[in-house]
Amino acid sequence: MAPHGGRIEPATAEVAEAIAGMDYSFYSFNGLKADGNGVLHIESHLFDEPRALRAVEKADIIVTVHGQVDRKEEFVMVGGLDDGLRLEIRRQLEAAGFQTLPPSEGLMGTDPMNICNRGRSRQGVQLEISRKVRDVLRTNQGHLQTFADAVRKGIRLYLAK
Repeated sequence: MAPHGGRIEPATAEVAEAIAGMDYSFYSFNGLKADGNGVLHIESHLFDEPRALRAVEKADIIVTVHGQVDRKEEFVMVGGLDDGLRLEIRRQLEAAGFQTLPPSEGLMGTDPMNICNRGRSRQGVQLEISRKVRDVLRTNQGHLQTFADAVRKGIRLYLAK
């Protein structure tokens, strides 16, 4: 899922769609205005768009893709309540060459009402991707595929346990 897609948090919808591929469901709430899309940013624990809520009610696992504002550093913060899935995704991202960090305060994805934690298991994963990484993923399809494959492998390994 990309609850802040389009021009709200650029490149998050593309990353979420690449992760979903042909095997997983995909949802994005896209800001389409020419400018001023920031007003469409709904905090994840307040996100209540009806189609999103219907989608998460049917999902066993939810991974949300968000944009972190840092433009200088390349990192992915991996948060959420699902400790096992979070750890496996983090391992796979690091093995693929992406730097991961624990999420900073306010970006932890641990609120039970956070959209990533509202699936059937009541726990999910929230990826906060720095702007610098999102810019690379948006312009380099190979890197985008490597990133998506790493997250997908993390999901597969987690489900196999």
